Amino acid sequence: MKTETTDTKPYHHGNLRDALLGAARRLLETEGHSGLSLRKCAVAVGVSATAPQNHFANKTALLTALAAQGYAELETYMRRGISEAADRDVRREAALLGYVTFAQDHPALYELMFARDRVSSNDPDLMKNVGACFVILADIAKNFGQFAGKATEVDAKQQMFLWSLVHGYAQLLTANRFKKDEMLKASILDIIPKFHS
Repeated sequence: MKTETTDTKPYHHGNLRDALLGAARRLLETEGHSGLSLRKCAVAVGVSATAPQNHFANKTALLTALAAQGYAELETYMRRGISEAADRDVRREAALLGYVTFAQDHPALYELMFARDRVSSNDPDLMKNVGACFVILADIAKNFGQFAGKATEVDAKQQMFLWSLVHGYAQLLTANRFKKDEMLKASILDIIPKFHS
């Protein structure tokens, strides 16, 4: 006699949270946001359909954790290949190249990180990792551009200008919007104004 086995997979897994995030990341890259669900992640790692709820209350919580992971990786990309003693021009070039390379390497995750209404914007881990990226941005934006106003206003304008530039470039690049040969040959470093620290 055949026994019904629906939803009887074990709840326990070596490191279920990380396994679910790994599965979610693969689904995000292959099927997009709409193809990702807690149930699909559970199937991918071989646990019951209800097991993910021990770590993620819903899909938003899972996507928020993915976005937090993305910002942690973005920080690593932006710091890659430079020493703490490097001057600001070197730090700026490395961070801009790292930002764009991250967007190219992980387009679906990059899109999720900036998508509205998909993540919990007040999540502590997410905010911590966003903040770490912003520390880099604030540093590399110093003395970048000629803006009027008080020192704090100038700092804010420089940060907005540089972030808008690199983010816009990365989005257009990953969406294959640059069509002219001259555009395809240019990197982010070829289009930034030459301001020095």
